[in-house]
Amino acid sequence: MVRWSRRPGVSAAALTCGALLVAACANQAPSPRAGVSQAPSLGAGATNEQLADRYLAIAEAGNRNLERDLGRLEKRDSTRLTAARADLADAAVTERLFDHRLSLIEFGPPTEPIATLLYRLNQARASVTATAARSATLRQLRRRLQRLDRENAAVEQAVSIVRSQLGLPPPDTS
Repeated sequence: MVRWSRRPGVSAAALTCGALLVAACANQAPSPRAGVSQAPSLGAGATNEQLADRYLAIAEAGNRNLERDLGRLEKRDSTRLTAARADLADAAVTERLFDHRLSLIEFGPPTEPIATLLYRLNQARASVTATAARSATLRQLRRRLQRLDRENAAVEQAVSIVRSQLGLPPPDTS
């Protein structure tokens, strides 16, 4: 499995720009599939429409869960540390489940390198989400949520590119 670098000081925006440049110039990017147990997946001969349908199925399921968890965090749980931590822990699980499901889709060029980038960026976001879920105070949680907002922007940029390459409209949320 491709591992995400956790070196401090590497911003999501810089990584996104660099990875997009590399992905655009490369014929093949390393796949996050190595070492992942295989479930039924769409083979390399799948049509763009089949790939789009599969991607939408996992994206919509993930978005429903994230909207529920983060919606509670923004509203009723915004001043309740224990509940906010539970919301974030569940969101991190959802993000990692999306990544696993994404890794089972065999995208062809030019989508594969961007899907790999999306996987990596979302893994980083899931780590930040999980860290926020371990916040000891509401103040600390709010600081960590600011970093999560930055991670979200990078993920959303990659999502928009994947969707565009699959012939899908831009997302309402991601």
